[in-house]
Amino acid sequence: MSSITIHPSAKQVNESVSPAPDAISKSCLSGEPDEIATFLSDESPSEISRALKQLIPDQAAIVYSLLPEKTRDEIAQHLDSRYPEQWAHNSTYPEDTVGRLMDPPFGLYHLDQTVGEVLQTLKQQLKREFITYLYIVDTTGHLQGLVVMRDLLFAESTQQLREVMTSDIFALTPETPVMEAMRGVAARHYPVYPVIDSNRQLCGLVRGSRLFQAQAFEISAQAGTMVGVEKGERSTTHFFQSLRYRHPWLQLNLLTAFIAGAIVNLFQDTINQVVVLAAFLPILAGQSGNTGCQSLAITLRGLTLGEIDQSRFSHILIKEALLGLLNGALVGITAGLAMLFLAHAQGHTHALLLATIVFMAMTASCCISGLSGVLVPLALRRIGADPATASGIFLTTATDVASMGLLLALATVILL
Repeated sequence: MSSITIHPSAKQVNESVSPAPDAISKSCLSGEPDEIATFLSDESPSEISRALKQLIPDQAAIVYSLLPEKTRDEIAQHLDSRYPEQWAHNSTYPEDTVGRLMDPPFGLYHLDQTVGEVLQTLKQQLKREFITYLYIVDTTGHLQGLVVMRDLLFAESTQQLREVMTSDIFALTPETPVMEAMRGVAARHYPVYPVIDSNRQLCGLVRGSRLFQAQAFEISAQAGTMVGVEKGERSTTHFFQSLRYRHPWLQLNLLTAFIAGAIVNLFQDTINQVVVLAAFLPILAGQSGNTGCQSLAITLRGLTLGEIDQSRFSHILIKEALLGLLNGALVGITAGLAMLFLAHAQGHTHALLLATIVFMAMTASCCISGLSGVLVPLALRRIGADPATASGIFLTTATDVASMGLLLALATVILL
């Protein structure tokens, strides 16, 4: 008997990896889709089909569509037609979900098929795809279990697959966010994972390596997204595309900087009378900003690893506030001593009072920065945005306003 064809959303899938070593370097496949398509156009159809399988399905679909029609027809002889079909189906799922990473399934067999029958048909499939597991379905196409190749080879040829399959299988759903899926597979390290819908129809297969690749890209992108660099931007991204990605966030950063500037302008008279304060404005802004960035980095890491939920929110908030308070007090002592020395050198009559003001402002602003490092990404997640998206810009605004505003406000109230 031949392998079963099931529900359209669960086109025949197999856990596939390229059957031959990669002939095309991955570095040649790391650019924009149009660049990759141009590069591949000079390769043979067999090499192009192998290269397309290395790409993330979303990207492979775009590259495939950019190739000349004649080339696509030639590739069809080497690339199973279910790949383009699966890529088109993947696009119906939200970005950053498992559904976007699926390959089409191969190696589907029925519960009642015998080991001998499977071995006969499997030989043909292995010529095109590398199959790690067999996926066993019932007459309606519902996933019932899987068979590991080792178990298949040691089984009697007359045994049915239902007798040698493993029914307790781990599966993902296409709507599952990639980072959540990574937490589920972290302790398993399987080469391929089946993806099923709510009816246990097999939608596709996801390679373990592809999940880890997506996670690595997500983590590497966080540093950029905190300052407004899009996740999709890479070193190979076209100049004008990079400009389009980055510039809007810089305009937003400028608008938020005006807020900090407006705070300073409110206390212009205070600065005119106590000029020495101006020297400590960037010092407080820098220290509180660094404190906030430390808190932000830990919070983003906790969100990525699933360590922060509603039950731990207050614990994280209190911890970062206390760390900010203590660190602020310690660096505030040093900054206060510096103000004391500088004010004395300038012959200021309120040198000790100025030192105390700097200490108080540094302590309070670092505490606020620690809180902001937690609240900014959590607020972004609450409104449905990426917690890392431009969080650095919003954090900078909060820390600048807090540090400069506190220093000048305290000086105004205490000295003037």
